[in-house]
Amino acid sequence: MRFTSEQRLDDGVLEREFTLGEIPGILWTPVSASAPVPLILLGHPPLGLRKMYPRLVARARHCAAEGFAAATIELPGSGDRPRWAAAEQARADLRRAMEAGEPVSDEIIDALVLPLVDKAVPESQAALDALLSLPEIGGPVGYSGGVISIGIRLAVVEPRIVAAGLFAGSFVPRTMFEEARQVTIPLHVLLQWDDEGNDRQAALDLFDAFGSKEKTLHANMGGHTGVPQFAGEDAAGFFARHLR
Repeated sequence: MRFTSEQRLDDGVLEREFTLGEIPGILWTPVSASAPVPLILLGHPPLGLRKMYPRLVARARHCAAEGFAAATIELPGSGDRPRWAAAEQARADLRRAMEAGEPVSDEIIDALVLPLVDKAVPESQAALDALLSLPEIGGPVGYSGGVISIGIRLAVVEPRIVAAGLFAGSFVPRTMFEEARQVTIPLHVLLQWDDEGNDRQAALDLFDAFGSKEKTLHANMGGHTGVPQFAGEDAAGFFARHLR
């Protein structure tokens, strides 16, 4: 891991950009912390860190206010990373189906999501290796948001992640439902009831499939971008219970 820039935000948060090999990332830590702090790995959709930065830094500020570090890395094929031909084709197929008002086939969903999960999860684990080696970060680790299938796979294969906050609202391949049954860590799942791009029933079926003994579904009225402020406060309380 190599840090490439550093700035102190106005609310006592230290923001450092880094590269992990060729993967860009950002780490936010509370300046006031006197001991190693827990870490929340922030997921995001494959739109690029630059585009997602306003939302990510807002989430990171909330993490720091709770005494947690937060970090994120660029997804494969997104942002400034090299284009990924298979992903570009899958996205084009998805757009074509949605613009035509056609059902999105399992083949399109598999091509769009499964290769991304296969690439992104090992990169997230490598990022955890590097981040947890820093003296200011001591664990435990939570995972928050992003492509829900990435969160599912991480919850299954990464023992350092002890709790996850997942955002229902992205396409989920059928094979991920079987993986969801293997998830046992505490879950806090956010669902926007009127999300125009989300299959509500599929989101409910996925929640039912999770094998966790502690799992909570927070469903709120409104579309994809209409998440109420108190939903973030509820998520903060979830992580405070499990990371402290």
